[in-house]
Amino acid sequence: MNRGCRSMIDMDAGAAHGLSRENPNEAWIGSIVVDCTHLDQMIQFWSEALHYVPQGPVRPDGVMLIDPKKRGPNLNMSLSNEGPAKEYRFHLDIYVTNPKAELERLLSLGATVRHFPPKGHDFVELADPDGNPFCLIDIDWPRDRKFWGDDWSFGDHP
Repeated sequence: MNRGCRSMIDMDAGAAHGLSRENPNEAWIGSIVVDCTHLDQMIQFWSEALHYVPQGPVRPDGVMLIDPKKRGPNLNMSLSNEGPAKEYRFHLDIYVTNPKAELERLLSLGATVRHFPPKGHDFVELADPDGNPFCLIDIDWPRDRKFWGDDWSFGDHP
């Protein structure tokens, strides 16, 4: 694991979310660290996937990707030689309003489908180019549309 993450942290990142250094009892998620074996490919994928931008120049050990709209947490893209873990205790859930279009867009950027959803569920599990899992969540589910379930029409899924 990269222990040099502090060098990429924007210490004022909390200010965008109304947090302040003046209250010593505040805590927040400043960034989510994504260990990358293929750093350039992962920076490109996650920048395009989330419409994030680098906080500064890309360094040899990584870069902080930030949400220019200041809605989501930062992603700290950190060079690692560990490769993806076999077992994951947590993953990112990416909320989408147009699941079919987002799925096709992310697949074109290099994501792969890990698991198609069970019938009637609101998500599909994907992996980024380094093999790290994440899910697309249909924020409008359940509704009349059943993209992930009954009328699934993408790829080989029945």
